[in-house]
Amino acid sequence: MHQLRARLFPGDGEEHAAILAAGVVRLPGGGGRLLGREVIPAIDGRDYVPGERGHRLLTASFVTKAALHCRDEGLAYLAVHCHGGSRSVAFSSTDLASHERGYPALLDVLRGQPVGALVLAQEALAGDLWLPDGTRTTIPQTRVLGRPWQTLYPSPPPSPGRADPTYDRQTRLFSDRGQLTLSQLKVAVIGVGGAGSLLVEYLARLGVGHLVIIDPDRIDLTNLPRVVGSTRWDARAWFTHDSRPHWMRRLGRRTATPKVRVAARLARKANPKMAIEPIFGDATDSAVVGRLLDCDFAFLAADMMQARLVFNALVHQYLIPGAQVGAKVQADRITGELLDVFTVYRPITPDRGCLWCNGLINTARLQEEALAADERQAQRYVEDPTVVAPSVITLNATASAHAANDFLTVLGLLEAKAEHDYLRLRPQNATVYYDGIRKDADCPECGRKGRFARGDARRLPTRARH
Repeated sequence: MHQLRARLFPGDGEEHAAILAAGVVRLPGGGGRLLGREVIPAIDGRDYVPGERGHRLLTASFVTKAALHCRDEGLAYLAVHCHGGSRSVAFSSTDLASHERGYPALLDVLRGQPVGALVLAQEALAGDLWLPDGTRTTIPQTRVLGRPWQTLYPSPPPSPGRADPTYDRQTRLFSDRGQLTLSQLKVAVIGVGGAGSLLVEYLARLGVGHLVIIDPDRIDLTNLPRVVGSTRWDARAWFTHDSRPHWMRRLGRRTATPKVRVAARLARKANPKMAIEPIFGDATDSAVVGRLLDCDFAFLAADMMQARLVFNALVHQYLIPGAQVGAKVQADRITGELLDVFTVYRPITPDRGCLWCNGLINTARLQEEALAADERQAQRYVEDPTVVAPSVITLNATASAHAANDFLTVLGLLEAKAEHDYLRLRPQNATVYYDGIRKDADCPECGRKGRFARGDARRLPTRARH
């Protein structure tokens, strides 16, 4: 949007135009999203010229070239121009008549991709979208990602009225409109162990409207000190005690409560009005990830490298901002001596470098996770399967609290004056580090030539389950 605004509003007060090539997201329940990927500027006097009826228009050759480019890349074609004004904007009758003359033919050229137009004012945006099935619709709102987000409408939305009095103390900080913003968000938490269960608690009590919870594991006895809301019954502690027969312990482990059910129970108690979508499955499963495509934000609190890979792709391909959250205790395998203790919060957003760019996706670990358990053991990827990393709830709480606070900052509900790089805290010596975020312009993941904003035109690195 910054590039588009710079093109349309150079400061001369004149009308300017461009084509926005946009990724297309078709949602399972109907509807969809458009993702701004590439601005194709229309050069004044060459591509954008005076028309016969006194208005300006894009030349046929420019439109054809841009439309073919969008078709070949699997992108939607959106013609964009600017109008005067600030908080309200609309197409003129001349604009709409030109759409009716030209867009049916452009739909044929695009071969299944949407065609449309946007008109932009300084703080408003309206859209006229023509879909491949012959229907026509408007664009009710447009989100501009950044710190903070900005939402553009054709005209200012009505006042939200008073928020639920339950949130009285929050609305004194966020305002009624801010609380309404939270209630309209769909947020995912991938992994609801120590850090993820805390995030579920925070998001529910903040008043987020829709929560998607994903985890493939069940509660066990060692989870109880750090998984919020879990109980000894969830862990089937009586059945899994060392004194029980092997068959009983196996049955207890198999029937223990899935972590997502514990998290959903926790969220429902905190916020009965919240829509909760627990998914007892793997975030690397293509069917599971398909249920995340209309999320507004995603937290990654899972340990698997494959989950990190898919999450990273989801952020940049579908423009869903997110954050990776975790705590790490490194100990010597032989002596048990603590080598390092730290917590991390890493904002992963479409406008900044990705986990690949910053060396945070380990290809050896990816290969290891792709193997079956017996294959991993045979190839000695895991020297001792009984070694379990230490974990403490207070470390998870530190990381999760920073993540939740920064989430509020991104929404514009808290003032942002702090650093926005990756945050690392070492409690042993009370130090805080900011790891600078690197971005590779040619990165095949977040780069403009990679999967950035391609939506459904690129396959996510998921696994199909049978």
